[in-house]
Amino acid sequence: MVEERITDGRRIAELLASELDGREDGLLEFVRVTNADRDVEPTADGSRAYDVTFRDDRIAQAFVHEDRVRLEFERGQDVAAETGDELELRVRPKATRPPRTLVFAESGAAVKRVTDVVVAVSRSL
Repeated sequence: MVEERITDGRRIAELLASELDGREDGLLEFVRVTNADRDVEPTADGSRAYDVTFRDDRIAQAFVHEDRVRLEFERGQDVAAETGDELELRVRPKATRPPRTLVFAESGAAVKRVTDVVVAVSRSL
């Protein structure tokens, strides 16, 4: 059987949004996808697709690239970096004020691990 690997950024963003918004177990009960741009088109630099909120506070923004999704964590940056690294996701700091941590979902299979990062950050708040 041939397994397809999902590497379309827009589809990965949709899968991640479904995972975050659809599950109501544990802390994900308080996580929501908000301010979604339903017409977002992937770009090389990443187009903002939606916000990720925890108890009505924005903790990250999702950006769609052609072949991946990037979450920019505004809160819990250290936890996002540590957890993402432990889960073998691509992670890097973003030198802005305030600083942010970038966590990448480069395939549909990475969505569950990125969700685990969101849970870890939520737990730290």
